[in-house]
Amino acid sequence: MDTSFDGRGLRSYIAPGAPATRTPCDGSESPLRIEFGFTPRWYRDRLGVDFSERWHTDPLHRAATVEKMRVLLRKTFPGVPIGGDFNRLPPGNLDGAHGALLVARMFGIGAVYFPDNWPAAEHNHLSEAEIAALSPVVPENNPFFQTVLGQMETIAREFGQIGGYLNWQGALNNAERIRGPELFMDFMMNPGLARRLLDVVTETMIAGMRAVYARQAASGVTVRHATVSNCLVNMVSPDIYREFLLPCDQRIAEAFDLFGVHNCAWCVDPYIADYARLHPLDYVDMGLDSDLKRARCFCPGARRALMYTPMDLANKPLPEIEADLRRIHRELGPCDVVMADIETDTPDERVAAVARLAAEIAEGG
Repeated sequence: MDTSFDGRGLRSYIAPGAPATRTPCDGSESPLRIEFGFTPRWYRDRLGVDFSERWHTDPLHRAATVEKMRVLLRKTFPGVPIGGDFNRLPPGNLDGAHGALLVARMFGIGAVYFPDNWPAAEHNHLSEAEIAALSPVVPENNPFFQTVLGQMETIAREFGQIGGYLNWQGALNNAERIRGPELFMDFMMNPGLARRLLDVVTETMIAGMRAVYARQAASGVTVRHATVSNCLVNMVSPDIYREFLLPCDQRIAEAFDLFGVHNCAWCVDPYIADYARLHPLDYVDMGLDSDLKRARCFCPGARRALMYTPMDLANKPLPEIEADLRRIHRELGPCDVVMADIETDTPDERVAAVARLAAEIAEGG
């Protein structure tokens, strides 16, 4: 097994009630580290937490629910590190606010909020003329972003430090929420328009992150990393990724000290060679049908991760899950295994059993 990973870089992180993101490694990572995460419905069914708009806009209300969710996780999975470092991070923080819609909201895209799910973007997509007239958002002048800054001031006042992470997504995900499915036609029929939108989105992402990180730094919290979510990358060819999207990812990578790519649970094979060109590259994830050995060869210095689907966790017999974990450990490790979006009908004992299996494998069992 390649053991060149030296404890630097980024690892997966899923806070209670929040979508998955990444956080810096601290050197204590297991060679087969599991990161579990649950859907909002999982918490609502057990605790009655309402994830409607107030949860995303009122940081004190959100903090009260986070405390309840943390207690539930400790009680349900004693000894299993789920939901982050509770002792280090106060319940009042940025984790989960507005789900994956932060950048889309900055461009005026509406949101639908749900009591038992993450918010979804409305389909009020921008026209060609509207895209052509776009300029990068100046975060401090943006009405929606002003509400985020207001949350940060409340968190600073009530909890001292402003911890946690907003989910900035990636240029492709954000552009699709703004332009809609027409974006994929633009790549072929109107490439200049597609480039303009991606350029504006990329600059806005960098400016927004810098603004948030500066306010966090003033409160005593240092955030130096960025990650991009390429959840839609399987809808574009490697050539389109290389021509249109790789430059966006590289600009974001160059703007921060640490950088990671979330490829989602798709096969990473068509894109891994291009991801490996990104510098810095401190994290990359992929699906189980990827060539894991090849991915490790391309990205030996990055923390690698396998996105294990909630369907496989719920439905595969434990011996098959064990075989998957052993293969992942052998071919991709040292690495994370991200088991996100666990639904309410997945038995708690199944989660605990997989945690035990991973620990045994990591220890050489």
